Amino acid sequence: MSHTPAKSLLVHGYEVVIGFETHTQLTTQSKIFSRAPTAFGAEPNTQASAVDFALPGALPVMNKGAVQRAIEFGLAVNAHIAESSVFARKNYFYPDLPKGYQISQFEIPVVQGGSVEFFLDGEKKSVRLVRAHLEEDAGKSLHEDFIDMTGIDLNRAGTPLLEIVTEPDMRSTAEAVAYAKELHKIVTWIGICDGNMQEGSFRCDANVSVRKPGAALGTRREIKNLNSFKFMQQAMDYEVRWQIEQIEDGHTIQQATVLFDPDTGETRSMRSKEDAADYRYFPDPDLPPLMIDREWVERTRNEMSELPRVMAERFVQSHGLSDYDAGQLTQSKAIAAYFEATVAACGQPKLASNWVMGELSRRLNAEDKSVEASAVNAAQLGLLISRIADGTLSNNTARQVFDALWTGEGQDVDALIDAKGLKPMNDSGELEKIIDDVLAANAKNVEEIRAGNTKAFNALVGQAMKATKGKANPAQVNELLKKKLG
Repeated sequence: MSHTPAKSLLVHGYEVVIGFETHTQLTTQSKIFSRAPTAFGAEPNTQASAVDFALPGALPVMNKGAVQRAIEFGLAVNAHIAESSVFARKNYFYPDLPKGYQISQFEIPVVQGGSVEFFLDGEKKSVRLVRAHLEEDAGKSLHEDFIDMTGIDLNRAGTPLLEIVTEPDMRSTAEAVAYAKELHKIVTWIGICDGNMQEGSFRCDANVSVRKPGAALGTRREIKNLNSFKFMQQAMDYEVRWQIEQIEDGHTIQQATVLFDPDTGETRSMRSKEDAADYRYFPDPDLPPLMIDREWVERTRNEMSELPRVMAERFVQSHGLSDYDAGQLTQSKAIAAYFEATVAACGQPKLASNWVMGELSRRLNAEDKSVEASAVNAAQLGLLISRIADGTLSNNTARQVFDALWTGEGQDVDALIDAKGLKPMNDSGELEKIIDDVLAANAKNVEEIRAGNTKAFNALVGQAMKATKGKANPAQVNELLKKKLG
């Protein structure tokens, strides 16, 4: 795939360069090399087997479900699925790593290449992926509950991860956050990760550097374990400012791993950044090469549900929506399903798009609700939109009905229209009398209209609609006014 570099957004004369490494915890019920469960929140060390504890003689056995999920991700991002990939031992010492090494993939990963596309401020962006490789998670060191000691919980040890690595293609912190959100959407949409950032199921590491335009890439610092999009933005913004200030003050940036402290809003150095050579990678002798035949890949391709980018393209083609609108409506499977059900109920895709992205989203955001918890279901919204399309309601009166549905004042759209007296004014004689009264009361506007002032005409339309309490058909009001002003 050809790649056009992202348009640079200079910060104090410096170009920002960002790459991402994201650890996605896979939704298997057992660990990647053992049968121990992966459920979150169990008592420490109750979900670790002999393999996870690294007891002598315990051998790893590959979890087929983890491989299946890696294939699904590769297909979702148009990557190459390697027919043969290799597991390696990544050697380092840490108390929560009982084997003294982590089983990962180094030279030949299972997923190679691919890209993630998304919109930022209406502009289409593309970030290239280097790879996605399978690996096991480490355990967890616990400091809070102990005095002068550290507790070790190995429940997480051996949990299957797919580490997704990008090229350094992002040129602003906003673009990097948009990429992370799109990646989160993809992995949750296809069901390979639950996406729970608070529980550590989706953890992002951002490699951040700055340089003068046209210069060689600067030295990067890696911000580890960003577990919310809000903190991700804050951490990268701080790191960019800090690096620029250091360079401007004549200092050299040292490669390092840093952590973000949400309380201070600052990053702090954790350790000097290691390179691959520091880990002494070598092929794991206990695991044969992972072999994936083409039949398995094609069977997976045929069984996968419609991907968000494919669904968005369908919305553009079949419903006439813009690329941006289609992208917004495929932010999650639930939103897409709600939109499609609304369209099925009203046959008005553009109006449905406007209402789902507008009034419905506004209400959900204000109350911090998901679309599944919406007080107005798709069938109700579809009928409401049908009443706009057939001229029964204007947008304003439709909002009144939507409010009543949302607050539980009623559940039946037509019954609410009757109860609120919102049916349109069909009596042309009554409407004509109202317009005569409006003209008589606004003689100055009439003079201005006859002098060629179109704004004055719009003001008269507004007065007439107000006098009919919004019940009149705006097109009919326009027509009658023009006739009488003739």
